[in-house]
Amino acid sequence: MDITPNLPLAGKRALVTGAARGIGAAIALKLAEDGADVAITYEKSAEKAEALAAEIRAMGRKAVAIQADAASAETAGATVDRTVADLGGLDILVNNAGILFAGDFATQPLEEIQLQLDVNVRGVFLMTQAALKHLPDGGRIISTGSNAGLAVPFAGIAVYAATKSALESFTRGLARELGSREITVNLVRPGPIDTDMNPANGALAPAILPSLSIARYGRTREVAEAVAFLAGPGASYITGSGILVDGGISA
Repeated sequence: MDITPNLPLAGKRALVTGAARGIGAAIALKLAEDGADVAITYEKSAEKAEALAAEIRAMGRKAVAIQADAASAETAGATVDRTVADLGGLDILVNNAGILFAGDFATQPLEEIQLQLDVNVRGVFLMTQAALKHLPDGGRIISTGSNAGLAVPFAGIAVYAATKSALESFTRGLARELGSREITVNLVRPGPIDTDMNPANGALAPAILPSLSIARYGRTREVAEAVAFLAGPGASYITGSGILVDGGISA
């Protein structure tokens, strides 16, 4: 394993949920580039997850891809245990798994509402609780929130926004609990990022683009850079906070 001293995350072990593609994959790659060994979870995209793990191993890092249901209590514990066993410990948890169903709340199916609550909120709680059994003093917990957790710039995402708003309070509250151990707890708050969930040419784009200061969708790498900063030594005094990566839509 390459633990070159000038890499900011040399020797660290990270778990990134929902990382087979999109923002999660970009985060996993960036953490590996910065020196971390990385475990990633996926639900269905086994081939993409294994390809990403192989890419990380090619950098000289350890990597493991773990199939996991983001809303399952049993899966959360097993995922963390597998990460610790394969990587030798856990220093950084990135709660990235999330889901979005856009639509009019008045007619939104209960199944879509429940799934967003289960994955975006319950899943984060479960994974964080499991990780806390292993995180050392000075560890990092970073969750993928959203600019919509602070303000909702257009209609059709009421439930999604509510789930991301819940992470705001959770982050602040947990930061209070873990401060004595210097475990930091923070958010990244992506705005419109070009992913399969919200593509730059998708149905939401016409409502989003006029509200942006930088008139384009963001890139997954731009979110990953913010996560890597919060995971690194330069962010040791930042906790209970978050970084907006939203092209100015919240300005």
